Amino acid sequence: MGALTGDTLGLLVVAVAIFLLLVDLMHRRQRWAPRYPRGPMPLPGLGNLLQVDFQDSICSFTRLRRRFGDVFSLQLAWKPVVVLNGLAAMREALVHRGEDTSDRPPAHIFEHLGFRPRSEGVIFARFGRAWREQRRFSVSTLRNFGMGKKSLEQWVTEEASYLCAAFADQAGEPFSPNALLNKAVSNVIASLTFGRRFDYNDPRFLKLVDLTEDLVKEESGFLPEVLNAIPVLLHIPGLAAKVFPGHKTFMALLDELVTEHRITRDRAQPPRDLTDTFLDEVEKANGNLESSFNDDNLRMLVADLFSAGMMTTSTTLDWALLLMILHPDVQCRVQQEIDEVIGQARRPEMGDQACMPFTMAVVHEVQRFGDIIPLGVAHMTSHDIEVQGFLIPKGTTLITNLSSVLKDETVWKKPFRFHPEHFLDAQGHFVKQEAFMPFSAGRRSCLGEPLARMELFLFFTCLLQRFSFSVPAGQPRPSDHGVFGFLVTPSPYQLCAEPR
Repeated sequence: MGALTGDTLGLLVVAVAIFLLLVDLMHRRQRWAPRYPRGPMPLPGLGNLLQVDFQDSICSFTRLRRRFGDVFSLQLAWKPVVVLNGLAAMREALVHRGEDTSDRPPAHIFEHLGFRPRSEGVIFARFGRAWREQRRFSVSTLRNFGMGKKSLEQWVTEEASYLCAAFADQAGEPFSPNALLNKAVSNVIASLTFGRRFDYNDPRFLKLVDLTEDLVKEESGFLPEVLNAIPVLLHIPGLAAKVFPGHKTFMALLDELVTEHRITRDRAQPPRDLTDTFLDEVEKANGNLESSFNDDNLRMLVADLFSAGMMTTSTTLDWALLLMILHPDVQCRVQQEIDEVIGQARRPEMGDQACMPFTMAVVHEVQRFGDIIPLGVAHMTSHDIEVQGFLIPKGTTLITNLSSVLKDETVWKKPFRFHPEHFLDAQGHFVKQEAFMPFSAGRRSCLGEPLARMELFLFFTCLLQRFSFSVPAGQPRPSDHGVFGFLVTPSPYQLCAEPR
């Protein structure tokens, strides 16, 4: 009986091995199709998961690009992936073939954290009617509440004054600016979503800011890639909640804020903010199951605005201040331009940009050099497409290596150095470069780009109008090498802010 059991077990093991091998061969069959992009040979079952350093994907992709060219393929477990590099490939895929490359790969992680299929928000939503509806709503509502208008500009400049006051409270002593920048940018998002700002010491606000940071960190690295590539692992009870502990806490806090907002809402008055406007749309939908306006989508949209809107802008400002203390000559030139155009008596305005070419060049070069979202957000093909002569089948995940454009050695004179002259012509006029693509491109480009541009210019000029920044005495010169994750952040540093 024991021998029979052993034989049966052996046959079962062989059968399972053959089954997995056949599944593996089935998933890699497209690699043998004519004109499919080349790539490294995948291992059975794991694909190329062990051949990519997810703690520094850019370094891995740079090596693979040298071997296989601007368009190469990977197999992440059983998920086919094509990596796009360089301006030509990026524009061809995202702009010229945008209708076919604007889908998102399934977000298995979120499904196992309890988020419903109809609550995808805007960033990770699948390409289709619901996404179009939410994108259109978000863009129009942000515009109505001041994106590009004076009201939002006043909110940002008011918040900049609170930020400057917080910097002044440091009394010239060394401090890390990151936490204060996070709070300032979060308050701009809070003004848009909840019609209010928070005191920087408000315990609930501090929790919201901390959870937003945790959220972005949890989605970085090797383990999230493995779980998305091999979603069967997510069926292990409690695994998703253990790997992503901050997600549910973050959503619970947003639910609390939205609930309070409902209670204070006055339907007889015009909408105060984005949340009120969304609730109006929910009532108009009146239970229509085809509508994307529902309570779940509201919480996801607000979550998208906080997680994407806060961390990206505050991280870019963090890079800006680091680069100013590393390049005091550039800081002096910016301050000279501020003094000539704005002076010390009034707050900076968006209209000042036209008269401040060097400051504009510096802000753009901070974004290019900081390169904070080097791989963007993954796309997925909804039809078979051709890019750079390669055939990419429907259902293939596309990774957009934006860093390969922002640091392209054939485009930029000094791609790996901070060099504001990249955005100035021979006469010192500001020139926007085609290869400047920090917000991605095409239909899925960042919807908050106009808001981010406004915040970067106004916060940056307000801070340099009020303070001179320097490396603290006795401390070593900070590094300008970033810490890689979903976002590339500056290595931890301190500065001194001396009132001007």
